[in-house]
Amino acid sequence: MSDKKTYRQTKFVRPAGATEILLIRHGESRAASEANPFPLVNGQGDPELAATGRDQAEKLAQRLADHAIDAVYVTNLSRTHETAAPLCKIKEIVPGVVEDLREVHLGDWEGGVFRIKAHQNHPNIVEMYERQEWGVIPGAETNAELDARVSRGLEHIISKHPDQLVAVVVHGGVIGSLLAQATRSEPFAFVGADNGSISHLVAHRGRLSLRRFNDTSHLSLAIGSDTSMPT
Repeated sequence: MSDKKTYRQTKFVRPAGATEILLIRHGESRAASEANPFPLVNGQGDPELAATGRDQAEKLAQRLADHAIDAVYVTNLSRTHETAAPLCKIKEIVPGVVEDLREVHLGDWEGGVFRIKAHQNHPNIVEMYERQEWGVIPGAETNAELDARVSRGLEHIISKHPDQLVAVVVHGGVIGSLLAQATRSEPFAFVGADNGSISHLVAHRGRLSLRRFNDTSHLSLAIGSDTSMPT
């Protein structure tokens, strides 16, 4: 007698004890200029969101309005707070702050200088991308320093939220580091996530799995984002 049982393809179900992380890049921050440098917080540039960034934050909140989000986290830099604010208002959640998830420290090129040098295609920028190493920038954090710091910050969140879904609003360099660690890819394989984008990690039994990268379907009407650079 033949077995008539059929076997469908299965849909992802979060494993017991796992933490799902929606890793969100902040909205577009204001433009840099030599005449108007970014204010600094603990030595790091802290620009506010541009009008486009505020629009991206609103669209992000609408995209996630129906998601069962248990907690929201931001860094100590204001652009993550501003991006998370519309979502936190909808969800009636007070965001937690994890300073270890702040952007890569750009050393002598903080305050907007990095962005200016990048647009000028400065030789150090070229070398940074060729070597895929942040430490090429004068005084900047190295990849190893960044990786250790952001891994510690994410683990702090994971340890508090088994069997939950959390939204974590961070920075381009941080997303690049965490996803490279999760996938064991080249260091800069995931650098350059779009402003307002969503990437999706699952943490389970000490391992990170990547389910989604740079989802921007909610931003189809948000025009003008600078997508190539961190900070």
